[in-house]
Amino acid sequence: MFPLLSPLHRSLLSGPRLAGLRWLHAASVKVANEPVLAFNPGSPERTALQQALKDLKDKTEAIPCVIGDEEVWTSDVQYQVSPFNHKHKVAKYCYADKALINKAIEAALAAQKEWDLKPISDRAQIFLKAADLLSGPRRAEILAKTMIGQAKTVIQAEVDAAAELIDFFRFNAKYAMELDSKQPISVPPSTNRVVYRGLEGFVAAVSPFNFTAIGGNLAGSPALMGNVVIWKPSDTAILANYAVYKVLREAGLPPNIIQFVPASGPVFGDTVTSSEHLSGLNFTGSVPTFKRLWKQVADNLDRYRTFPRLAGECGGKNFHFVHSSADVGSVVSGTLRSAFEFGGQKCSACSRLYVPDSLWPKIKAQLLEEHSQIRVGDPVEDFGIFFSAVIDANSFGRIKKWLEHIHSSPNLSVLAGGQCDDSVGYFVQPCIVESKDPRDRIMNEEIFGPILTVYVYPEGQYREILQLVDSTSPYGLTGAVFAQDKNVIDEATKILRNAAGNFYINDKSTGSVVAQQPFGGSRASGTNDKPGGPHYILRWTSPQVIKETHSPLGDWRYSYMQ
Repeated sequence: MFPLLSPLHRSLLSGPRLAGLRWLHAASVKVANEPVLAFNPGSPERTALQQALKDLKDKTEAIPCVIGDEEVWTSDVQYQVSPFNHKHKVAKYCYADKALINKAIEAALAAQKEWDLKPISDRAQIFLKAADLLSGPRRAEILAKTMIGQAKTVIQAEVDAAAELIDFFRFNAKYAMELDSKQPISVPPSTNRVVYRGLEGFVAAVSPFNFTAIGGNLAGSPALMGNVVIWKPSDTAILANYAVYKVLREAGLPPNIIQFVPASGPVFGDTVTSSEHLSGLNFTGSVPTFKRLWKQVADNLDRYRTFPRLAGECGGKNFHFVHSSADVGSVVSGTLRSAFEFGGQKCSACSRLYVPDSLWPKIKAQLLEEHSQIRVGDPVEDFGIFFSAVIDANSFGRIKKWLEHIHSSPNLSVLAGGQCDDSVGYFVQPCIVESKDPRDRIMNEEIFGPILTVYVYPEGQYREILQLVDSTSPYGLTGAVFAQDKNVIDEATKILRNAAGNFYINDKSTGSVVAQQPFGGSRASGTNDKPGGPHYILRWTSPQVIKETHSPLGDWRYSYMQ
């Protein structure tokens, strides 16, 4: 076990005083990505999902704030509606006020020490069990609530609320236990070890509507690493997020480790950033909101007991760059999926497409032909649609203003789509726009809707256009290059080195998979902490190094002093 050490030191390292080092030899947990189910007609998963959807039809679930084991209601009652049928209130919930958020913080802090002292392996088992529940008995429920509450199609719910969330829980557990086994070297007569402590205080998790999995990960990852978490879910994902919270509790997560606290954004932000015990913020959302929270932390810096960790993912203005050597079929298929799946509401969705003039006639013809076959509608009643409504009235109104800009701008022309109707649901037809100006604000600003803008460039100027792609937008999240010429691929990879945190070659800019393509970007897109990878959990631990010496220290004098 210790072949290079003397018998004395082998005895020391094997003795009862160092029993805590036994985990050095623990086997790593073996996990794999959760298979994505097909939901073919007659399949068990399709039958179970259709029953779960039927059970939710016309139902409104009452969802309280949860502080420990106490379900709390305030007078500030809100409703989550189904985006594709806004007459259907899918959830009734309430906003926590400042006093209730502070109560949640106090309850969390009281539980933090005991939770942090639990072995990482014990905490990991809870998340592994939660993953098993989501993979099996809770799968249909979580998919149905994601479909009805967030207007996802079957496949988009499956890759999010099932596969990705399961992968987050399993791989994070694996990474945490592997991290626990990574220890410094020991030189006799001393031994060294690292204890991966949770942060001192609480972590505030602020999650978005567009991925159920992100909500589970923003709250779950810090909790796995020994932290207590105050979780503010998105107003438009309450139904599915509460289901995730209940799965964690069912899997054995103790009360007070994650507090489920829906709240007004400004009230929540003001309250958590004013607490001296804030130790971290785990955020996915808009740039203005993240900047506001960051500034509040800066303004309150003198009151904190520790420097808070700030992790944020804020979206992007993602690109597909097409070279003249590209495979046209791949460009068309990849761009349609990236731009229009889930109505362009993925942080990674392609919204700007750069095409050489030599390929544009062929790409345009195929894009318009395939676009004409895209159907938008109710994802529950019709499994054949490609995407459904956008998330809410605010989103619909914002996208409608963009469509007005398109129609009024002399630089922009609609090639297809763009009709919108909010009489039943918040429906926007997929829109393809051509821009004569590569710096029109539609090429620069995030839309978060089903609008794709194309700029056609002279084939011989592809190097200049690569520079343009890099400099046009303040974001740096995802991007793709389509080319068969290896020299062009190498050149583009260098020029666009900082333009995307997730960079794709001959593939679409969406669809990152946990443990395969850890996700995140920099610039205005966030802090690029790469959730889904092994390093992410390091953001939520404060390591302590312990050195223990096993023989008397001897004389204080150095030998050369004699």
